[in-house]
Amino acid sequence: MPIAVYPGVFDPITFGHVDIASRAAAIFDHLFVAVYDLPTKAHLFPTEERLELATDALADLKNVETTSFNGLTIDFARQVGAKVIVRGIRGVSDFEVEMQMALINRKMAPDVESVYMMPSLDYSFLSATLIKEISKLGGPVSQLVPEHVASALRRKFRDNE
Repeated sequence: MPIAVYPGVFDPITFGHVDIASRAAAIFDHLFVAVYDLPTKAHLFPTEERLELATDALADLKNVETTSFNGLTIDFARQVGAKVIVRGIRGVSDFEVEMQMALINRKMAPDVESVYMMPSLDYSFLSATLIKEISKLGGPVSQLVPEHVASALRRKFRDNE
């Protein structure tokens, strides 16, 4: 099977992301989980910390490599020799945005395919935005993110008080 890229902001990585990465790793020979470095967008965690959280969350997956990138995803895919971009879709609203991205990517890079995976039912409702809001308000997130991510969220919101 070809090499694949699973790009995302991962602010922070959730069990939904881990689910998609685990299942994609079972399909592809090598999977790059690529943390997008968006310097112009405000994130809770800086790129380096998002990369570290993702690396720790996926450490058990031997054919998964975490890295950061900026620029076009298709350019990164070509740089690492990937023929597939893996994306997760939770619902119809995700589909519309993802379809636009897939079509423009196909126009720019017809040799790179987009593959969409639905998260497992247990994680289909998760979003990093929702998890940040719950954590900010002191709610429990330990069933939604790996424990090291829950700890990082608690620290982040405690330090921002």
